[in-house]
Amino acid sequence: MDLEALRITALGFVEAHKSWAPLITGVLAFCESIAFLSLLVPATVILVGIGAMVGAADIPLWPVVAAAGIGAGLGDWISYEFGRYYGPNAKAMWPMRNYPEMVARGEGFLKRWGAASVAVGRFFGPARAVVPLIAGIFAVERLPFQIANWLSGFVWAFVLLAPGAGLLTWLQG
Repeated sequence: MDLEALRITALGFVEAHKSWAPLITGVLAFCESIAFLSLLVPATVILVGIGAMVGAADIPLWPVVAAAGIGAGLGDWISYEFGRYYGPNAKAMWPMRNYPEMVARGEGFLKRWGAASVAVGRFFGPARAVVPLIAGIFAVERLPFQIANWLSGFVWAFVLLAPGAGLLTWLQG
């Protein structure tokens, strides 16, 4: 199945089963936030589509945003704990060993921004899933990591979903 077919299938399911929208959105945000699983699941495109569907299909926005924020926070948390458990050895594991450039960029980003890199990285494609893992490898303190993780997860979810749900029209009107 190609990515376009997957997107169409997922959005069709959400449209047919509106009550499942929060759960599906949460699972997609989780997949988007797990290190390297985000490379396999085209979740961002589907999430933007769900945001548009929220506005067009009378699906309540806040449960969908909350579910996406929870999914994103849990995904980053798992990536962080994986890195924390395996430490520097995680860089030698598949698939990290296949993406040394991405890992090096993530390390540089983390060294420059510290725990705030988790919040900033959330908004930049591949960094979204790699930075939490690297934060775990470098044993960033849990409390600053979790604060950045959860706050940015909910902001990211809102920023991703709200425009399609009609926020811009509402603000202009």
